[in-house]
Amino acid sequence: MKTIPLRSLLREPVKVKRLTRSGQSVQVTDNGKPLWVIQPAVAKEDEEERARAIDELLDEVLHSPRSKVSAADLLEQSRR
Repeated sequence: MKTIPLRSLLREPVKVKRLTRSGQSVQVTDNGKPLWVIQPAVAKEDEEERARAIDELLDEVLHSPRSKVSAADLLEQSRR
């Protein structure tokens, strides 16, 4: 659970939106004392659809041919 002050919530609501969208709960405090806990509202259907989409992407990656270029070679080239 991420803890943020009330002032942060008021000035940067997008930050809280991003955290809850990723599935994290956010505790809002005022002078160090907890006020609220904001939890993500994710429907079961959304979770299942997201899991299905992730599985499809992973299956696609597993079935694609392996690259002949190694990660170490890419790293060395990027440092030049």
